[in-house]
Amino acid sequence: MSITGGIAVYFVIWWTVLFAVLPFGVHSQSEGGAVSDGTDPGAPQAPLLLKKALATTVIAAIIFAGVWYIWSFIDL
Repeated sequence: MSITGGIAVYFVIWWTVLFAVLPFGVHSQSEGGAVSDGTDPGAPQAPLLLKKALATTVIAAIIFAGVWYIWSFIDL
């Protein structure tokens, strides 16, 4: 796998994992009981995006390592 191909594969894996991780631990404003004026009651109370981005990076790196191993060492 070339460097450009590896970056492209990691990018796709990262975004896919991000969309899987985003709903974890989300509580809406209506569940918390404090709805801010002008916002949707279903909006997240504390989205914790930095923590989710870091978790996504770690999970995507692990998945990419598996993909790289399969791509490099197994003849398909």
